[in-house]
Amino acid sequence: MFERPFWINRIEEAWRQVPIAWLCGVRRCGKTTLAESLGADRVLYVNCDLPKFEDMVRDPQAFYQSCTKPVVVFDEIHQLSDPSRLLKIGADVFPKLKILATGSSTLAASKKFRDTLTGRKRVVHLVPVTWGELPGFGNVPLTKRLFHGGLPAALLADTKPPAFYREWMDSFFARDIHRLFEFRDMNRFNAVFEYLLRQSGGQFEVTKTAAAVGITRPTVESHLRALETTHAVTIVRPFHGSGQNEIVKQPKIYGFDTGFVSHARGWDPLRQEDLGALWEHLVLEHLQAHFPDITIRYWRDKTGREVDFVLARRRDEVDTIECKWAPRSFDSTALRVFRGYYPKGNNYLVCPSSLPPYLKQVGKLEIKVCDPAGIAT
Repeated sequence: MFERPFWINRIEEAWRQVPIAWLCGVRRCGKTTLAESLGADRVLYVNCDLPKFEDMVRDPQAFYQSCTKPVVVFDEIHQLSDPSRLLKIGADVFPKLKILATGSSTLAASKKFRDTLTGRKRVVHLVPVTWGELPGFGNVPLTKRLFHGGLPAALLADTKPPAFYREWMDSFFARDIHRLFEFRDMNRFNAVFEYLLRQSGGQFEVTKTAAAVGITRPTVESHLRALETTHAVTIVRPFHGSGQNEIVKQPKIYGFDTGFVSHARGWDPLRQEDLGALWEHLVLEHLQAHFPDITIRYWRDKTGREVDFVLARRRDEVDTIECKWAPRSFDSTALRVFRGYYPKGNNYLVCPSSLPPYLKQVGKLEIKVCDPAGIAT
């Protein structure tokens, strides 16, 4: 078992604020393993996939009173018939007990959650293995992480078997999408999902997508909402304000994992020109992990000048993040235009470099060149 101390700390921080930590993330990203790593000596682990546990928690108060350990884990809690009542009683009647509940989606996605537990829970969104976690996974080479993706089973495999990704897609539809959203046509859903993976990192147009896949706009929109709710895609919306000719509506869609993006695009083996696009995805996952409370945007104007990611930390201060596989390929034109509109904030050029971070002066702009860990929290 590989330890993931960053995520353990996130869970512990959630518990310092509220009784319930809601651990969400896509199937097979490591939620169960992480829950089990909290320690058998302090954790009562409840696998809600098993029918016997439904009867065990039928009387929540009696269940909690019989619990002799300080932590209860409800793995795949959405499988229970009334999970929100179980969690609400735990938080309200037994506030000293720490509860970890896992699921693939947000609480509101399931009709079973009549109470979304406002004020009683904190969400911890577990993403695939991040840049900073690679040393803890045996120093897996970065190019392998980009090619195989960050689901632990795929990352640690010697080869990249296509069957793993096809089986994951089938299981994802059957166990998450069908159960939560009652979609019935797996082929149509997967057609939308695979199209978005092939276009991952690009601007999204619903009409273009509907035409390419051969389905209606409302169907595309409903499938996209399901994919976002279950964290299978990330929608990055444009940043805009006082600038002129900015894109204000058209979002970008990113697939949740570089292994699935490269698989959908048929990138086997990876070529040098593929690495930059996948690196941008990995930087996004780092931002999602380390800046969970900051909305991630991108910036683009109508001439096509673009800044990869924008973090609006304060009202008048925004950080820019440009992702490059090699720093020498960086063109500062778009950043200079952006800073003409929004002058305050830090600028980062994020590259997979083993060098210490350093400052680069481009005209009046100061840019910090660093790996993802160099982005200030």
